[in-house]
Amino acid sequence: MDHDIKDITLAAAGKLRIEWAERSMPVLRMIRERFSKEKPLSGIVLAACLHVTTETASLVRTLSAGGAKVYLCASNPLSTQDDVAAALVSEGFNVFSIKGEDTETYYKHINACLDVKPNISMDDGADLVSSIHSKRQDLVKNIIGGTEETTTGVIRLKSMADSNVLLFPVIAVNDSNTKHFFDNRYGTGQSTIDGILRATNRLLAGSWFVVSGYGWCGRGLASRASGMGARVIVTEVDPLRALEAAMDGYSVMPMAQAAPVGDFFCTVTGDRSVIRKEHFELMKDGAIVSNSGHFNVEIDIESLEKLAVTRRIIRDFVEEFTMPDGRRITLLGEGRLINLAAAEGHPSSVMDMSFANQALASEFLVKNGSTLSKKVHKLPDHVDNEIAKLKLESMGIRIDTLTPEQEQYLNSWQMGT
Repeated sequence: MDHDIKDITLAAAGKLRIEWAERSMPVLRMIRERFSKEKPLSGIVLAACLHVTTETASLVRTLSAGGAKVYLCASNPLSTQDDVAAALVSEGFNVFSIKGEDTETYYKHINACLDVKPNISMDDGADLVSSIHSKRQDLVKNIIGGTEETTTGVIRLKSMADSNVLLFPVIAVNDSNTKHFFDNRYGTGQSTIDGILRATNRLLAGSWFVVSGYGWCGRGLASRASGMGARVIVTEVDPLRALEAAMDGYSVMPMAQAAPVGDFFCTVTGDRSVIRKEHFELMKDGAIVSNSGHFNVEIDIESLEKLAVTRRIIRDFVEEFTMPDGRRITLLGEGRLINLAAAEGHPSSVMDMSFANQALASEFLVKNGSTLSKKVHKLPDHVDNEIAKLKLESMGIRIDTLTPEQEQYLNSWQMGT
C-alpha cells in the first residue's frame, strides 16, 4: 500500500488550495529553494504524523526538495483535508489519511508509515514515537531522531525522557520561540474561534466564554474571544498563569464556578477530564462545549453520554445532549480539535514559521543526531532567530542593529554609567 485516501479526483481542488496557502509561506519557500540546491536530507526516509492540511503539503514539498522520501499520515482523525491528501498523492507522495477515519484505520495508517523503516519521525502529538516505543522497537536501529510539533507531544516525550525510556533524541519544535509565541497564540487563537463559529454560527459578543488553560494557546484564545466582544472567564491550576490572566483583565475562577455561567467553553490544557460530570450537571441550557487541545480527552465525553437521556446531531460537528431535567448541552467536533475538525486550522502565515522549524530541525538531526543524547532537545537559538529574520524580511520589516559601543556596554560589567 503506497497510499490510502478518500478520492484521488479531488486533487485539482487540493492543488489550488495548496497554491493559495503557499503564497503566505515565504520562509518555507526560501528554505525549499536552498534545500533543492543542497539536498541536506538526501537518502532520508521520513515518516510524518501531522494534520494533513494545505500548510502541511507545503512542508512535505520542502522536505522532498531536500532529498527526503516522505510518508505522511494524519495526527487526528478529523483534521485531514481530503483534497489536499489527493493532491499530494497525485504528485507522487505516499499519504495515508482520510477525514473521519475510525481508530482502527488511524493506527493502520500510522503503521503504514512505520513499515517503511523511517530514519526520522515527525510528530504532532507523539503518536509515531509512542507507537515505535510500545510496539515497533525493532525500528529504533534505523532512527536518527524525531521532531515534535505540539505542546501535548512535548509533554509526553519529556515524561518518557524523565523515565529513561526514550530510545532516540527528539527535537521539541514547539519549544522554539518562532513556534509557540506565534503558532500557539495567534494561530490557535484565531483558528479556534473560526472553528466554533463555522460549527455554530452563534454570536460571541456579550456571551460568557470560558477558556480552560492559560498557556500560549489559552492566551491567544482569550484575546480573540474578548476582541469579538465576549466576556472571558479563565480557569487554571497554575497560580502564576491565573495571576497573569487576572492582570490581563479576565475573570479567573474554578471550573465549578464557571460551569453555570458559561455560554461557550473551550479547553486548551493538554490534560484530561478538564470538563467532567460535576461540571455538566451545573451547566445552563444551551451551553456549547469544545476543545482545542490535541487529544479528545480534555472533555469527559463518556460522562456526558451517560448523563444524557437523548442525543442528536443538529448540524455538521454539532451534537446535542439532553439532560434528564431538559437542559441541552452541545458538544462540538466530537471533542476533537475544533479548529481543524470544523475549520482549516492555523493560518498559513503562522504555519510558515512552525514548519520552517520542522524542516530545519530535520536538517539539524541529519547533521547532529548521532551526537545527541536520548532526550528532548530544543532547536538552537541561532536557527530560531534566523527564522524570525527571514519572516521579518518577507514582511518588509527592518530592525536596528547594535553599534559596537552598545555591544561593548551590554557585554561589560565595568561600564555601569
